[in-house]
Amino acid sequence: MLILTRKLDESIIIDNNIEIKILKVQSGAVQIGVKAPKDIEIYRQEVFEQICEENSKAVTNKVSQSELEEQLHGLSALINKK
Repeated sequence: MLILTRKLDESIIIDNNIEIKILKVQSGAVQIGVKAPKDIEIYRQEVFEQICEENSKAVTNKVSQSELEEQLHGLSALINKK
């Protein structure tokens, strides 16, 4: 881990196109601004961890092909009752 010290209004640059700037320091909290290309996804760590957890759950809860075919058959039967 790289550790840097920055003061108010100072920045760091990552990979020539991402700027992280210290905007405000108050009551033990630091407000930072991130300027990056729109194709770069930026998340707070707790949000990123929640996304990873949900993605992991989705992968482990895969429906088998036979279960999916059974569900589709049931749906088709409901549609054809009209």
